[in-house]
Amino acid sequence: MGLESAGFAPVALIERNRHACDTLRANRLGWRVLEMDLRDFIAHEHPYAYDVDLLAAGLPRVKSPAAVKRAEDRYERELLEATVWLASEVRPRAVLIENVPALITDDAFVDVRAFIRLELEHLGYVLHWQTLNAVEFGLAQDRKLGLLVALRAEAAERFRWPEPLAAPAPTVGAVLWKSMAARGWRGAAAWAAQADRRAPAIVGGSERRGGGDLGPTGTKMAWARMGINGGGIGDEVPDADYQWDPNGPVKSFPKLTVEQVAILQGFPPHWTLRGGKTARYRQLGHASPPPVAQALGQRIAASLSPHGGPIS
Repeated sequence: MGLESAGFAPVALIERNRHACDTLRANRLGWRVLEMDLRDFIAHEHPYAYDVDLLAAGLPRVKSPAAVKRAEDRYERELLEATVWLASEVRPRAVLIENVPALITDDAFVDVRAFIRLELEHLGYVLHWQTLNAVEFGLAQDRKLGLLVALRAEAAERFRWPEPLAAPAPTVGAVLWKSMAARGWRGAAAWAAQADRRAPAIVGGSERRGGGDLGPTGTKMAWARMGINGGGIGDEVPDADYQWDPNGPVKSFPKLTVEQVAILQGFPPHWTLRGGKTARYRQLGHASPPPVAQALGQRIAASLSPHGGPIS
C-alpha cells in the first residue's frame, strides 16, 4: 500500500500466508497475488517479472548465524537469499529489502551483509544501508526498520533517504482515545492522558507457535504503563459501564483491538483484513508501516524517474 501511494503499480505479489493473500485480493481486485513460497518462484515461468523498476521485499525477521540451531531456523535466511538471487534473475532497476535493524548494524550479521554485497555489487548495484524509525514518519510507535536500497549507478547518485517529519509524532493516547470512547466509555480521556507516550514496536509473533499478544514480557510491561493489557488482542473497546482502575491488576485493563493496532501501524480504516482475529493481528504486526514505505517509495521513484513517468 505504501509503495502504491508512492506511484508504483505492482506486477506481482508473492506471499505464502493464505489470510494475507485473501487480504490483498479483497482490497485490490486487479493485483496479481501469487500464493506461494518465494523459494519456489522461478522467474522464467513468470516473464512479466523481468525488467521491473523495483523488487521490494518485507521479509520475516532474519536470525543471526549464532542463533540458528535447527534447520527450520534457516527459513528466514533462505528467504533473504532467494530475494537476492531473484534480483540477479529479473534485474530490477532498484531493490528494497526491509528487515530488523540488526541486519544493518550488528557484527553478528557481517556474513549476511557480505553475501548481499557480493551478489548485488557485481551486477552493478550501489548499496545504501540505513535504519529508520516509524516514529519519525508520524506514527505513534517506536518501530525501527533495517533497510537496504540498491540502485544502479546513475540512479544511486540521485537517491536520498527520506527525511523525518518536522512535526513530533503523536502519542498512543492521542491517536486511540476516540476509538477507546467509541462505545461510550467515560474514562477514555483519563486513559489517554496516561497513554501519553509512543508505543513499543507492534509485533506479529511467529506463525509456528503461540497466539496473538503484544510481545515479550518487557513489551507487555511497557503497554501496562499505558493502561493496556498486552496479553492478548481484544474483540471490542470498553463500553459505557467499564470501570478502569489504573492501579488495578493488568488483566483488568482494556486490550487493543485489531482496528486499533491498524491505526498504530498507519493503515487507513478502509483497508480490509481477512482471517480470524489472530491472523488479522499478525498481518499487521508483520507489515511494514505504509507511511514509511510511501516515504521510501517516493525517494526511490524520484531516483529512477527524475522527470516523472510510470513505474512498476
